[in-house]
Amino acid sequence: MLTCTKLISGGQGLAQALIKRAPFISLDWDVRQKSRFQVTDSTDRVLSVFLQRGHVVRGGDVLVADDGSLVRVEAAKQTLLRITACTAHGSPFDLTRAAYHLGNRHVPIELKPDHLKIEPDSVLADMLRSMHLIVNTVDESFEPESGAYGSHHGGSGHSHGH
Repeated sequence: MLTCTKLISGGQGLAQALIKRAPFISLDWDVRQKSRFQVTDSTDRVLSVFLQRGHVVRGGDVLVADDGSLVRVEAAKQTLLRITACTAHGSPFDLTRAAYHLGNRHVPIELKPDHLKIEPDSVLADMLRSMHLIVNTVDESFEPESGAYGSHHGGSGHSHGH
């Protein structure tokens, strides 16, 4: 069994050729937000992952095993609710309102310019439909926002003030 204790966010600094030929693991959001888990990679190696507490694994990240080998992380498709604005009865601003209400409930949410994604919840789906939004069940990868104080994926070296 191999142990992985190091994560390279987005594979930053690694040659794309190395990342592409590395074995991979496909993980849903529930597993990727844990700092300790066991998984089998695409070459049937069993990996024990021990990351710093509070670290979230994202699709595109690379784990480094204790033998020096790399393991590419893919965000697995999972059942989600995809929320879009109703062009007949609303406006794109309705998505902003929905994001506000979901955020008030501390719901993990993936924000896109034309839609939102959340994990399935029938009560929230009913609330969103009552706001004249369209809610569909889809099988897609899930990369929710990390929050204002979480680590930002892909924000390397961004240290200037705004």
